[in-house]
Amino acid sequence: MAVPQNILKKAETLREKIADADYRYYTLAEPDISDLDYDMMMKELEKIEKNYHELITPESPTMRVSGEPTKKFEVVTHEVPMLSLANSYNFDELIDFDKRIKNLIPNEKYEYVCELKFDGLAVSLTYQNGIFVKGATRGDGTKGDDVTKNLKTIRSIPLRVKSGMYKNFEVRGEVFIKKDDFEKINEEQELRGEKLFANARNTAAGTLKQKDNKAVASRPLNIFVYYFRTNDETLSSHFKNLEILKSIKFPVNAFLKKVSNIDEVKKYCDEVDNIRDTLPYEIDGVVIKINSLVQQDKLGSVAKSPRWAIAYKFKAKQQITIIKAITLQVGRVGTITPVAELEPVFLAGSTISRATLHNFDEIKRKGIKEGVKVKIEKGGDVIPKVVEVIKDKDYEKIKEYKLPERCPVCNSRLEKPEEEVSFYCVNYFCSAQVQGRIEHFVQRDAMEIEGLGTSIIEIFLKEGLIRDFTDLYQLYKYKDILINLERFGEKSINNILNAIEESKKKPFDKVLFALGIRHIGEKTARIIAKNFASMDKLSKASVEEISNIYEVGPKIAKSIKEFFEDEKSKLLIKKLQSAGLNFKVDESVKIKFNGNFKDKTFVLTGTLETHTRDKASQIIEEFGGRVSSSVSKNTDFVLAGTEAGSKLNKAKKLGVKIIDEKDFEKMIG
Repeated sequence: MAVPQNILKKAETLREKIADADYRYYTLAEPDISDLDYDMMMKELEKIEKNYHELITPESPTMRVSGEPTKKFEVVTHEVPMLSLANSYNFDELIDFDKRIKNLIPNEKYEYVCELKFDGLAVSLTYQNGIFVKGATRGDGTKGDDVTKNLKTIRSIPLRVKSGMYKNFEVRGEVFIKKDDFEKINEEQELRGEKLFANARNTAAGTLKQKDNKAVASRPLNIFVYYFRTNDETLSSHFKNLEILKSIKFPVNAFLKKVSNIDEVKKYCDEVDNIRDTLPYEIDGVVIKINSLVQQDKLGSVAKSPRWAIAYKFKAKQQITIIKAITLQVGRVGTITPVAELEPVFLAGSTISRATLHNFDEIKRKGIKEGVKVKIEKGGDVIPKVVEVIKDKDYEKIKEYKLPERCPVCNSRLEKPEEEVSFYCVNYFCSAQVQGRIEHFVQRDAMEIEGLGTSIIEIFLKEGLIRDFTDLYQLYKYKDILINLERFGEKSINNILNAIEESKKKPFDKVLFALGIRHIGEKTARIIAKNFASMDKLSKASVEEISNIYEVGPKIAKSIKEFFEDEKSKLLIKKLQSAGLNFKVDESVKIKFNGNFKDKTFVLTGTLETHTRDKASQIIEEFGGRVSSSVSKNTDFVLAGTEAGSKLNKAKKLGVKIIDEKDFEKMIG
């Protein structure tokens, strides 16, 4: 049955009114209707769509929150890479940037656009026929995660744009959480007895990566947009693009300015620095861009950064406070980290009551004691750290801090390897380590067990359902108990149990990394797995055999040997093997050897234009080659990019063959 014309018109009118109300409320902060009127319009539209299902479209305001939770984020390839910006930390570096622009486009007039640098998460929004169809995170700049559903929950993002001129385009912006909203979120966390979030930036990023968009909708995410691209017409300048975005009702930050020279840029930076603490959102600097898009194209980019833009980072804010006490944290591999418990002080948008002291050598070097006055700052405006001790008249009267001998959690002895700066708890089954090891085991880069976050692991440990990560594979036996736990249900428990079962398919190198052996990172796990091919062979290998592997060495070899000789570790391995995890390399997955790379050693230096260093290293290893961090007589090739330094000079002295990216491409074939 056809939808009556009056109903069609009514639905369209309601959508336009709701979209306009969202724009006025969330973007302009100038609402012109009451909350009651807004709710009534939304209910009327929902009723129409319920009666006429054919009127339900993805861009309808009723569809901002909809559907089942996402099981896995799809990967989106950015049509134009999302480049990161080079940073500057003082005005001399800004002047150098301006000189480079002059040299690259001599005899040309140019102007800059200055914008705030928001402390959030960069995203891309794609529109087709004026409708928002795809949203993605920046990711590695080339590929990101599809977070379309989650971005739709941000009401300042238009789901449909009414414009005859611009139908197919891309918009980019920064997702963030306002300071006040962040404080409210932490207040709610505290009331629920859950861990507080560290900062607004990480909270925004974590929220956007949640699988359930209903949970995302409960968080007050915001966005400012700063980029517009379309093939519908030829665009001339960045500033005009921002004006276009404003005209089609996107949230563009008001603190932007077009200036004609670098002196005006410096003036703008000073003005913003003076007011940044009064802004309702976190910023950590200013972004400076060449205005002309033609000039941007001429200037081009280097590696992952455009030559036509730079970020000016503000100096970290500082405060003076007192260290009330020094407490000890135990990491997942037993690393003891001293933490300063501070007299609470407000700094760069949040109240700071703790700061890491890194290690005991750092305490000694800075002369840190309990009860002294210290100057603190936020590193990168995020992580609090002690900059220096204020040695006033009372400083010498305060007694020195005594280094600990026992673990603060399990009371086991602490050891400090000769070649390291950190102390370690020797008890592998220390409860603090158990929690950390499980969190490491389930993380995305290891066994990737979705749904097992910190708070859920804490509950399972507290209830005695798990004692270590091997017990995760026995949880299916306690399904009835799990379902009846507070905050859980059959659906969420089924998701966790399915993710645990799915993790059994992970390759041997992921299993090896997940064990959490000290000094074994992802890359080292891959190298060791490739050389030993099975857990059995690795467990029987001597320190000499392990350390003979290229890029492993005696420290890592000793750590592996100690792990496999420990009786408790042997029991863990046995239980994981019984659970059905992969304990050997899949022989069907062979390295595709390339004669130009097989058994050859490469060193990478300088900035690569076509490939990132990680990508180039991956290609070399996939073709049977090795990547080293230093040049020696055993080096076969030095792959040199722009601005190559001392490694290039050393290669020339040793007569090592130097290749550029064109040579590298030819070798790949």
